[in-house]
Amino acid sequence: MTAETYDINEIKRRMQGVLGVLKQELGGLRTGRASTGLLDHIQAEVYGSHMPLNQLASISVPEPRLITVQVWDKSALHAVEKAIVAANIGLTPNTEGQLIRLRVPELNEERRKDLVKVAHKYAETARIAVRHVRRDGMELLKKLDKDGKVGRDDHERMSEEVQKATDRAIEDVDQALAVKEKEIMTV
Repeated sequence: MTAETYDINEIKRRMQGVLGVLKQELGGLRTGRASTGLLDHIQAEVYGSHMPLNQLASISVPEPRLITVQVWDKSALHAVEKAIVAANIGLTPNTEGQLIRLRVPELNEERRKDLVKVAHKYAETARIAVRHVRRDGMELLKKLDKDGKVGRDDHERMSEEVQKATDRAIEDVDQALAVKEKEIMTV
């Protein structure tokens, strides 16, 4: 969205981007089975920047309840371990040399509730991001109105469009959360 033009499609695209990130994060909350997807959104702070784990190590699933992370650079090992723990996905790194083993625990009721809490946290972050996109759109409309580039009627119509897109995006976030919550609690 440029500073001088209003485009509802750009606003909707940005909101859909937020939903895409949420679905990717929720997809990382696998339930009961080991999956490399559990580590997809985790980034380690190495070499002065944040890097995805798959750029620092080979990630594999040799057994249904085990994920292995073979870190290529020994100096990045501690940062990778720290990032896995900080991600709060319920996996405890067990390190042997440059190989990190992550046992995927059986899902007991407490663990399911913890995963639901993490899913709710992801959803709230997504809702906040959608509201930021809405705010950007509304601020642009105010500026265009103040500069005399849109009339009062157009301003109101465009504001309603932004609000409808926001409401729809929030509904999509809530729906994705409900689906994931059901999946976690019924596995």
